[in-house]
Amino acid sequence: MTTELLLPIVLAIGWLVLAGSALASMRLGWSRLVKLALVWLAIFVGLFLLVEWFALARGTASALL
Repeated sequence: MTTELLLPIVLAIGWLVLAGSALASMRLGWSRLVKLALVWLAIFVGLFLLVEWFALARGTASALL
């Protein structure tokens, strides 16, 4: 592991701790937390697939020209 990779890993862990503590302070039940996590996962996966689809469409269109 290089020192260039150490800072992003530490920062990602810090952000996860911050988000986890914010969720814990809301005192939601486990079922509600799982629902929220699945909704956010669906949002990010949907956005990722949309961007990948546009990138694929752009690459295919440029290959045709």
